[in-house]
Amino acid sequence: MEQEGCWLITGINLVKNMGYEISFLGLLVSLLYIGTTGYYPGGIIVPSYIVLFMDHPARIVGTLIAAFLTILCFKLASQYLILFGRRRFIFMILIGGIWTFLWLQFLPSIFPASLEFRIIGWVIPGLIANHFERQGVMVTTASLITVTVVVYFLGRILCLPL
Repeated sequence: MEQEGCWLITGINLVKNMGYEISFLGLLVSLLYIGTTGYYPGGIIVPSYIVLFMDHPARIVGTLIAAFLTILCFKLASQYLILFGRRRFIFMILIGGIWTFLWLQFLPSIFPASLEFRIIGWVIPGLIANHFERQGVMVTTASLITVTVVVYFLGRILCLPL
């Protein structure tokens, strides 16, 4: 039995939507948002990943917590290390990845019900933390929420699978 869903007409063929279109839509909306406001939503690709997990809000919260922990580690380390430019960016990505690893290794043993409360990706917390440092926590969080919600609703309107 055929599942109901969205279909695209490509030339003379009728093709089932594959799901990667939402990522391209997220990139497009992010670029438009950055171009009009000058603020980054935690990185150009971040809203595309966040929108894929809109049905798992605990993972989004876990990712934001990892980004906050990453920025705290940066603030502490920057008192002792020279971190700017590429070094700062790589430091943020590495620390975000370490928090993701630690989260996956140790949180389930501390809180057995924490399997739902995970982090999205290895790079996403570092990207968000990098923009927390550059433009502030409130501006980055507000931009991330705005772009993610716009991408989510546009995806629903265009009948793109999430």
